[in-house]
Amino acid sequence: SPPSPGTLCRTKPTDLVFIIDSSRSVRPHEFEKIKVFVSRVIEALDVGPNATRVGVINYASAVRSELALQSPQSKAALLQAVRRIQPLSTGTMTGLAIQFAISRAFGATEGGRAGAPNFRKVAIVVTDGRPQDGVQDVSARARAAGIEIFAIGVGRVDMGTLRQMASEPLDEHVDYVESYSVIEKLTHKFQEAFCVVSDLCATGDHDCEQLCVSTPGAYRCACRDGFSLNSDGKTCTACNAGLGSALDLVFLIDGSKSVRPENFELVKKFINQIVDSLEVSDKQAQVGLVQYSSSVRQEFPLGQFKNKKDIKAAVKKMSYMEKGTMTGQALKYLIDSSFSAINGARPGVPKVGIVFTDGRSQDYISDAAKKAKDSGFRMFAVGVGNAVEDELREIASEPVAEHYFYTADFRTISKIGKKLQIKICAEEDPCECKSIVKFQTKVEDLINSLQQ
Repeated sequence: SPPSPGTLCRTKPTDLVFIIDSSRSVRPHEFEKIKVFVSRVIEALDVGPNATRVGVINYASAVRSELALQSPQSKAALLQAVRRIQPLSTGTMTGLAIQFAISRAFGATEGGRAGAPNFRKVAIVVTDGRPQDGVQDVSARARAAGIEIFAIGVGRVDMGTLRQMASEPLDEHVDYVESYSVIEKLTHKFQEAFCVVSDLCATGDHDCEQLCVSTPGAYRCACRDGFSLNSDGKTCTACNAGLGSALDLVFLIDGSKSVRPENFELVKKFINQIVDSLEVSDKQAQVGLVQYSSSVRQEFPLGQFKNKKDIKAAVKKMSYMEKGTMTGQALKYLIDSSFSAINGARPGVPKVGIVFTDGRSQDYISDAAKKAKDSGFRMFAVGVGNAVEDELREIASEPVAEHYFYTADFRTISKIGKKLQIKICAEEDPCECKSIVKFQTKVEDLINSLQQ
């Protein structure tokens, strides 16, 4: 596993003051846990006169400075000072302690580095009670003075109080643990919170075969285009000659008269949106298209067109049948004809059917729907408007929830297209439709970066 984040952490110069509650509700063995937490966070910091300096305020009914920012700041000295702290075991004057931080702990006389723009001033308040004094105004003053406040509540603490103290955004600055025995699980969060540089890729501390992607205090491996990451998470394998995997995909499109002409155009766009996401060639994806209403018409078989441009042109040219809705007959055609070798289907290549409908079928679909799935075809059902969800579910492969989609309005059909693009890829093979896998990782990276 990657080295602990502490090993390569360069912290932005920070004046960090811990404000810890040792009122009588905190038992002696619980107070020891707070000290362990404080020590662990200190161990990960880059401490020193020009890096991070640490102060500790201990409070109950009175407030005591246990460690000033100006005291000798070697790690050993800090850890020793923390070990020596004794609980005060009286009331809970949290507001008073924060006031003390503003006027004394962060003040110049105690060694606070005022005025330097690139310094962070951070206070971490740990409490398990309801303060006997007000914290709202004094916390607002502290934040106005540029102090970033993290509030950690334990046990029966009052959450409202924590929110009054903490800086924005609250979800990053308020933490709650059930008991002191688990406070250590916050250690990692605070080690990372003070990390600025923890680029393990840059320092070469990784074992990735091809690419290394850095995250705070950790990393993950990746592969160059045309390669996929093996299950060990480190090494890479070439995708078969750098191509996405083979796939035989047939669209089964409802052209009944209830699909208005303007909506039929939206359906064509939807098909082409999915075609866009495929790698089309003899060795990769082949696409076929069948339209049905009262009868079934093959628009073009699998493999007739060898590239996306020609497929998309043929889809645009498709004319609209405008009669009834014989979905059962269409499904039967898909099984017997579309996926047959005569019509260009390749043996041993995964078969995917995307059935699109906007209404109830006028014939019986159960047998054909079952047969399609029994034949090993991966069936997606897309319904719009008056489509019947039971029918969609009957057509869809297992797990059904992932293989059927419904929307009330044709205009939102392109959203379904996006979801389908990702679903069509067989997850077993990371080389499958690489463009989509890439699209997916981009989205995941964005989501991850927002969460940090």
